[in-house]
Order: sequence, then structure tokens, then C-alpha cells
Amino acid sequence: RVLGIRGFDGRVVCPPTEYDPQTGEPLTELVEVGSQGTVTAWSWVAQHRDGQPLDRPHALALVRLDGADTSMLHVVDGPVATGDRVRIRWAEAREGLITDIAAFEPVGGGAA
Repeated sequence: RVLGIRGFDGRVVCPPTEYDPQTGEPLTELVEVGSQGTVTAWSWVAQHRDGQPLDRPHALALVRLDGADTSMLHVVDGPVATGDRVRIRWAEAREGLITDIAAFEPVGGGAA
């Protein structure tokens, strides 16, 4: 499952932060969000370089998960466009970290 955190203005920030981005006050109310979301912005990585999360062309995208009010930066394994739907592909081994998300993948094929 994926958790966000409720800010003082009621928005759900995902991934969760310790402090409210508007007020700087500590946050404590964790909220479950979806494992699918919408691409809000993206950039295509045509050539793999050492240290990148995938060994093939991919997108780096801002993804707003269902139930969240903010977007998170992550890799998308395949072509996408703004507005496309994506879903989480979980890593085989999980530790409770952001790296538990191996990548996002387009729902229904993504952009052509």
C-alpha cells in the first residue's frame, strides 16, 4: 500500500513529508492513496546511462496517485503523455521505502 499525509489545509501530500509544505508544522495523519495515478508532466530519457533506474529508454514523470493532491517524481517504463494513467510495478524485494516502487507502467499501453 502507498501512504500520503494530510496537510493542515486538508490536502494529501504523497510521498508523505514530516512537515507541512505551507506552514512548516509537523504532520501526523497518514492517508492511504491508490496504486494508480495520472501523469502530470514527463520527460523522455532516450539513452540509458549508468545509475538510471532502468536499462532501456523510459520516462521520468510527475505522477499524482489517486487520492493524493500532489505529484511524485518517478520512472515510467514506457512512453507516456500528460494525462495518461499509470500503475505501480512493485519491486520483488520490499523494505517500506520509495524504492519499493520499481517503476510505474502505462495502463492500457500509454502514449504511442
